[in-house]
Amino acid sequence: MSKTHQYRTTTRWTGNAGLGTRDYKAYRRDHRVDAPGKQHPILCSSDPAFRGDPSFYNPEELLVASLSACHMLWMLHLCADAGIVVHDYEDSAEGSMMEDDDGFGWFDEVVLHPRMTIADESRIAETVELHERAHERCFIAASVNFTVRCEPYVTALPGRVQ
Repeated sequence: MSKTHQYRTTTRWTGNAGLGTRDYKAYRRDHRVDAPGKQHPILCSSDPAFRGDPSFYNPEELLVASLSACHMLWMLHLCADAGIVVHDYEDSAEGSMMEDDDGFGWFDEVVLHPRMTIADESRIAETVELHERAHERCFIAASVNFTVRCEPYVTALPGRVQ
């Protein structure tokens, strides 16, 4: 039996500078994203290359962050199930988006660079292999039409064994 999960968000444009969208340069790209039950909105804009506020998140960054977070959550789950104790996890994910002369764009690749510290040095190779399973199970990666690669780096705490 399969399950269906529903996700709801509200995206509200906050960039009306008084003239609406009278012309392309008349409005800000600022917006906020809210979800039921969440404490704080996410303040967003477009990429600065598209007249956005560089101090706010943009949709492209949120897509890369979603891929990174989904992979991380699966890794932590798989490590816990395998008895691998993770002490630290950080991912510096990078996405590349192509844009044609007409301004049409698409992602062609996201590369995850997770750096993990585990308790038992003898389980580093096993942990690296779990990244492939995490990638296969990541809901977000399974839903995009571009390449998502993972280049993990795993170390162990010095002198520690599980």
